[in-house]
Amino acid sequence: MDDKDLLPMNWSHLALACTQEVDGTVITVSALFGLIFLLGVCGNSLVLAVLLQQKPQRPYRSTTNTFILNLSLADLLFLFLCVPFQATIYSLPSWIFGAFLCKCVHYLFTVCMLVSIFTLVTMSVERYIAVVLSHRSVLLRTPRNARVAVLVTWLLSMVTAAPLACYQNLVSGKPYGQPNCSFCWEIWPLWEPSPRRAYKTCVFILGYLLPLMIICCCYTCVLSHLYRKVRNTSRKSERTRRKTTQTVLTVVSVFCLSWLPHHIISLWVEFGSFPITPASFFMRIGSHCLVYGNSCMNPIIYAFLSENFRCAFFDLFTCVKRPPDRKLSNPPLAPHQDNSAHTTTSPC
Repeated sequence: MDDKDLLPMNWSHLALACTQEVDGTVITVSALFGLIFLLGVCGNSLVLAVLLQQKPQRPYRSTTNTFILNLSLADLLFLFLCVPFQATIYSLPSWIFGAFLCKCVHYLFTVCMLVSIFTLVTMSVERYIAVVLSHRSVLLRTPRNARVAVLVTWLLSMVTAAPLACYQNLVSGKPYGQPNCSFCWEIWPLWEPSPRRAYKTCVFILGYLLPLMIICCCYTCVLSHLYRKVRNTSRKSERTRRKTTQTVLTVVSVFCLSWLPHHIISLWVEFGSFPITPASFFMRIGSHCLVYGNSCMNPIIYAFLSENFRCAFFDLFTCVKRPPDRKLSNPPLAPHQDNSAHTTTSPC
C-alpha cells in the first residue's frame, strides 16, 4: 500500500497549497471563513452576555439557561479553535504553529464540536421531560442535574477525542516531495488502517447518527404529546402548536444538513476513493462552511427566537426598560410554563 493512501483526508489540499500560488480562491475562502467567524463569535458572545448577567431564577429556568450557556460556550470555543487554523490550511503552504498546537488545537476543537452536539441532544431530552413528563419535571430538571449533564458531555467528548491527542502530529513534507512544508496530519499506525476507520465510524455514530436519532425521537414525542393532549382549538392554541412544529423542524433540519456533508466526505475518504479535483475541493469548503454555520445558527434557534431572550437582550443593551405594567408570560429566558403540557410550545 502506498504511504499516501494512509495520509489524512486533508493531504490533497495541503499538497495543492504547496504547489499553487495564492489566487482568488484562497482570498475568497479566507473572506468567507472570516465572515462566518465574526457572525458566530458575535452571536454566541451576545448569548453569553445576556445569560451571565441574569439573576438566579427558579430551578427549571436555571436548568434551561445552563444548557444554553454550555452550548454557546462550546460553539464559541469551536469557532476560535477551528476557523482561523482551518483558514490557514487553505491559505498557507505549511503548518506554521508548531507541534504542540498541531496536537492541542485539533484535539480541543474536536472536543468542543462534540460538546456542542451532545448539548443539543441534552436539550432535546430536557424539552421531552418538560413537556411529556411534566409530572416529574420538578424532580428531574434541577440545577444539580443540569451541572451533572454538562460535566458528562465534556468528559464524554474528551474521551471520544482522545485518539487525536495520540495520533495528530507535525510531519515534514520532505519524504512526500514537499521539502519546504510541514503538515499537521492525523497519522495512525501505517501497517493497519482498521483502527483509524473504526474510530471514524465511531465518531460518525456518536457525533451524528445517534444524536440525530435521539433529537428526532424526543421532538417527535413532544409534538405528538402537544397535538394529542391540547384540546383547546382556539386561534392562539393553533398558532402555538404551529410555531412549535416549525421550530422543531428547523432544529432537526439545521442539525442534519449542517453535519451530513462533513460526515459523508469523512467516510468517503476512509472507505472509498475521494477524488482530487476542483469540484471535490469546493465540496470540502462547502462542508466546512456548513459546520461552522451550525455554530452561528444555534444562538438564533435556541436564544434569539425566544421572546423572553429578546426582552432580556433589550434590557441589557439599552437604557430604556420595559414599562412596569407590561407583563410577560414568563420572565426573561424562561421556557414556557411546564404546568401546561396544555400550553407548552417551545421545544428548545
